[in-house]
Amino acid sequence: MNRERYGNGGAPLMCGIVGFTWPDRALVARMSASLAHRGPDDDGCYVGRRVSLGHRRLSIIDLSRDGRQPLCNEDGSVWLVFNGEIYNFRELRATLQAAGHVFRSQSDSEIIIHAYEEYGRGCLDRLRGMFAFAIWDERTQALLLARDRIGIKPLYYAPTRDGLVFASELKALLHCHAVPRQLRLQSVYEFLGYEGVPEPQTPYEGVFKLLPGGWLSYRMGRLETGVYWDLQFDAVERSRTGHEEVLREALQDAVRSHLVSDLPIGVFLSGGLDSSAIVAVMRRCGVDRIRTFSLGYADRSYSELDYARLVADTFETEHQEFIIDPVTPDVIEQVVWSLDEPMADLSNVPFYILCRKVRPQVKVCLSGEGGDEILAGYDRFKASKANRYYSALPRWLRRGLIAPVVLGLSDRPQKKGATNILKRFIEGGLLPDDGEHLRWQYFMNPTLESRLLRPEFCEQIRLDPFEPVRRQLDGKTFVDPLERELYLDARFAMIANPLFKVDRMSMAHGLEVRVPLLDHRFVEACSTIPADLKLSGFRTKAIFRTAMQGLLPDAILSRGKQGYSLPIKNWLRVELREFMLDTFESSRIIHELFDRGVLGQLVADHQAHRANHSHILWALLNLAVWHRLYVEAAPQTSMSAHVEVCPAHGRSLT
Repeated sequence: MNRERYGNGGAPLMCGIVGFTWPDRALVARMSASLAHRGPDDDGCYVGRRVSLGHRRLSIIDLSRDGRQPLCNEDGSVWLVFNGEIYNFRELRATLQAAGHVFRSQSDSEIIIHAYEEYGRGCLDRLRGMFAFAIWDERTQALLLARDRIGIKPLYYAPTRDGLVFASELKALLHCHAVPRQLRLQSVYEFLGYEGVPEPQTPYEGVFKLLPGGWLSYRMGRLETGVYWDLQFDAVERSRTGHEEVLREALQDAVRSHLVSDLPIGVFLSGGLDSSAIVAVMRRCGVDRIRTFSLGYADRSYSELDYARLVADTFETEHQEFIIDPVTPDVIEQVVWSLDEPMADLSNVPFYILCRKVRPQVKVCLSGEGGDEILAGYDRFKASKANRYYSALPRWLRRGLIAPVVLGLSDRPQKKGATNILKRFIEGGLLPDDGEHLRWQYFMNPTLESRLLRPEFCEQIRLDPFEPVRRQLDGKTFVDPLERELYLDARFAMIANPLFKVDRMSMAHGLEVRVPLLDHRFVEACSTIPADLKLSGFRTKAIFRTAMQGLLPDAILSRGKQGYSLPIKNWLRVELREFMLDTFESSRIIHELFDRGVLGQLVADHQAHRANHSHILWALLNLAVWHRLYVEAAPQTSMSAHVEVCPAHGRSLT
């Protein structure tokens, strides 16, 4: 066996993987090179008779070059490319050594090879971590793809005429000419409402995302998929004190497991409950030096810096703050390029900037993503509950009198405020009930659809906005309505939004972000807590707040949800107005799919503060930039080959 070809173990953390089921060294090299940002430290490839595997490495553990991938077993019959981190690798290593397996390194990557040899596909049940990997079994001529339970790490695949091709990001797949680049119009429609493409679909026909907790087997042209884990709710009878103790112990176990690294670890500290709890538990775990990083804006209604400073002072962290000015068009294009597919969450840009500023100082950061989805932290949970009472009013009163009055109120420039919250509540309540609580996170409506979408577009799609929600719930039963909503958040909304954002924005800068609140053991512990302890009355995360009493300042425990979202509605009126108009004017997809007269009216109403159309305008802006970079242009291996800010055009939209 050629030692240089397979290395001597492997321990990348955040990486990029690619591969396909035929030999082509040049293609696998091009695909791998397009993911250099995910793994700037090293690269490697393996080409066999019926497989090509490529890997980019970001070194966090086992920093020597002995950590190269692709990695194989002793006789070269099993090959692996792996992206992620296995947190229980030491425990698994001891078990596998006792079973007779011999290890060549100290890495978590090699654990997967031997676990597969010992347990086959059953190895997935034993892995604790965030991961996406591919195993080629030379003995059976089979390829196995797998993704972690929660969906923290991404994995795309496409069956083609030549075989199966896969990659960590879409941009790598586009280097394979067998992969279709045909736009999936249904995905465009769904993106406009959800601000992301619901899994397992992508913007392209015939290209898919492997589901969270899912596996795929491909052998001799036969493709089979399955799921090895799903979220189950099984409330356990305990005292409230008992539930609080379970929550604290599970959180401490999760945070401690996520601290393994040969490099310093930072924390994204928003000043919210989740990130603050992580800092507190890190201190309890004995971490002496904690580096925290926070983001703020000149508009204080969007900024959380005062809360972040309070936590930093309380736990004596080494704290840094970054103020974001209105973003420039080139930053927006860099973000869209890094996202790979249309995704218009308002926190994408600030999180991208935060990662860029943090990366020169640390390679690893902990983040509080997941707490709102697992423990009912979003305002949409409160809106759904309030709507059950509001719906008791006569329909004629709600829709004929209250809705027109409220929706006629002028938009306020601050992020929330009573008027903005009331308008959003009424807007969501007017949408169909099958949207569940996600109606308050959905940003289209039938009236806008009928006006904005061109007839030719509508003829090619299903105008059924909540079909993806119904599909996610198909065949599942829940004891409590909140459990159904928490399931949708964890298995639907969270995957297409915050986790997608965190992976792409951090990996764009070679920064690894860990999310201990999404450790599957913590998630499973939370699923044993009754729903009425999570949303108590209209108090979100009620059990989490009381469990953290004595650990966090009262001001943190009592505050509501804020988030990283930027003041885009104000920037689209001033700083980004010209860029938005130029982009709409020059965009092919805007001209083909949308009524430009209606779009012009949306812009005018937004400019005049008659309405807040920031979500749909921002979504269309992101869609237009994405389409230019990825559909109209040929695939490239670097951002610099694509970014070209739109030149000035006439402004007929106004």
